[in-house]
Amino acid sequence: MEQQGFTLWFTGLSGSGKTTLARAVERMLRDRGFKVEVLDGDVVRTNLSKGLGFSKEDRDTNIKRIGFVCKLLTRNGVVAIGSAISPYREVRDFVRQDIGRFVEVYCRCPLDVLIERDVKGLYKKALDGEIDNFTGVSDPYEEPLNPEVIADTDREAPEESVGKIIGKLEELGYIPEAPENEDRVYTEEEEKILEDRLRALGYL
Repeated sequence: MEQQGFTLWFTGLSGSGKTTLARAVERMLRDRGFKVEVLDGDVVRTNLSKGLGFSKEDRDTNIKRIGFVCKLLTRNGVVAIGSAISPYREVRDFVRQDIGRFVEVYCRCPLDVLIERDVKGLYKKALDGEIDNFTGVSDPYEEPLNPEVIADTDREAPEESVGKIIGKLEELGYIPEAPENEDRVYTEEEEKILEDRLRALGYL
């Protein structure tokens, strides 16, 4: 059966896990034989949207450009994965309507957790006033009202979030359900051996 394209759109604050989950879903879909392309917001800004700033107008233009490429890919039977903060609800809804076959994943994470895990120190700089128009600090982020998937990345392991996303794609009919045991990490025999070893070591 010919693959039908669709767009999987990851939105959320900086550091909320969008890229991590997007790449994990990409690998899983490729393993199932799908053609997949990922458009990461940071990468797009250095290529497709070079020269754009961080005003609302420039942010909206950036998201519309990513959405346009996703639309072309979707129309040509590719799974397009967009991963961008995309802070404004109106432009996200515009992209959804424009593409049609669209699934929104909200990577939700409290600001205090994001500040703790901020390896680049961007939130600290923004809070100190060193970075202007920083989403979640000095610029708004409008949460999705009805995303198909919410990944609470402060509480869920990446594998759990990916499982929710894949499950929703199967439920919506965008991808076929995996044959039973296809996604098992171990065979039943290997699982029994592992359980016996863990029990012998006192872990079970």
